[in-house]
Amino acid sequence: MTAARAEQAPITAPALGMILFISSEVMFFAGLFAAYFTIRARAAAWPPAGVEALEVVLPAIATAVLVGSSFTAHRAVSAAERSDGGASMWLGITIAMGAVFLGAQGYEYSQLGFSVADHSYGTLFYAMTGFHALHVAGGLAALALVWVKNARGDLRGGHAGPAIAVGYYWHFVDVVWVALFSTLYLLG
Repeated sequence: MTAARAEQAPITAPALGMILFISSEVMFFAGLFAAYFTIRARAAAWPPAGVEALEVVLPAIATAVLVGSSFTAHRAVSAAERSDGGASMWLGITIAMGAVFLGAQGYEYSQLGFSVADHSYGTLFYAMTGFHALHVAGGLAALALVWVKNARGDLRGGHAGPAIAVGYYWHFVDVVWVALFSTLYLLG
């Protein structure tokens, strides 16, 4: 066994559980992307007639905020692992950034000129972004729970597993959004 391997801590149960959960979520989103690209390839016109190009500026800003929240989530996990007390601040910033992202998405929904029932493009757009928004909301709830656990001191002394698990999930949510943004807003 190498020295580096001997120093590596074993994976915690919460982290392993999250990795397995994320694996199933990868398959779920892969199905949505497969549906999108299959329907798009078979459509006579994409997006359908009457659908204007999506506004890119606000979603690009929201994307930058969400990607930035991955860095703050990483800082929160690192602080929890070190038990240095900075985890609560970084968790709070991450939660605020996630909330800003959801607010921007809600505003965008209010401005779109099509609905989920108008055509397959609308159905796919709202399904893909809506399921992602549900994942962000779930991530915010999980981050809040970790914030509470940290405030109670439950993450100290090598018990940062919940923070690590939620960090993995938050990074997954960010990566999925980058793929969604690239597909829906940039590729059209």
